[in-house]
Amino acid sequence: MSTATDQAGAVRTGLVMAVGSALAYGINIVGVQLSGLSGISGPLIIFYRTGLMLVGLALVIALWRVPLVVPREHRRPLVLLGVMSALVGSAYLSSVAFLPVSVAVVIFYTFPVIVVLAEPFVSGTKFGVARLLLALVAFTGVAMVIGPNFSSLDPRGILLASIASLAAALQFFAAARCANVPEVPKLFWVNLMVAPVAVVILMVTGGFRPPSALMMAPIAASVAIGGFVFGLVLQFAALSRIAAGPAALAFCLEPVAASGFAALILGERMLPLQYLGVALVLGAVAANVVREQR
Repeated sequence: MSTATDQAGAVRTGLVMAVGSALAYGINIVGVQLSGLSGISGPLIIFYRTGLMLVGLALVIALWRVPLVVPREHRRPLVLLGVMSALVGSAYLSSVAFLPVSVAVVIFYTFPVIVVLAEPFVSGTKFGVARLLLALVAFTGVAMVIGPNFSSLDPRGILLASIASLAAALQFFAAARCANVPEVPKLFWVNLMVAPVAVVILMVTGGFRPPSALMMAPIAASVAIGGFVFGLVLQFAALSRIAAGPAALAFCLEPVAASGFAALILGERMLPLQYLGVALVLGAVAANVVREQR
């Protein structure tokens, strides 16, 4: 009885963490947007947030003497997690150079559907029609909230956004396979693999600037960096407790949260159709939470 209770508690905690991660990522997007308006580029934010995470994790490892050795059976999925994390950021960031942001977001957020469809083959779980329907409802809601503009579609942008979506799905499965790896070494190794990609992107865009550049918009930069850090920590912690499928569904809240924060902070107005999309996403996520608890 206690084992079942503990498992239910872990699932509940994991779902709460997944929702918290989606909300943190959502406000991170608004922080990046505000930083961009002040002249701080997205690649520069990625570069410094990766560096800050590595420095902070190195301090934690040194002070608490956290071991960095990862068991051999977890090394391959950990490498996959690091590579996919780097690919998600680079491909997604690059796609908006060829596509409207709304289109890139809608293409990217097909990844929860991919996760739900692939989970029976990857994790051996039973295929659930109910979860697939919830994923499709949530995706429809995301599309309604973002309101995609298909007026200018560049095949390069579609390809990059699709690669980012596939990489995000693989990232979720890899993180679930690394569930038994402690969070601190997991975060350290992943960020260490992401760092070279962040440097390359910054070199290609030619946007390197000293840390003082962040002071042009310190609050916006702090929100952008802090939102991502909290989001990443909660994402990995959630995937240590729940499967990839229910976690991926919760992340449909991210663009909804971003739109909500943009309306609240930037004064952007939402149309009735967008509010209906918000209701669809919230309903799908809530139904998934109830379903997982049962």
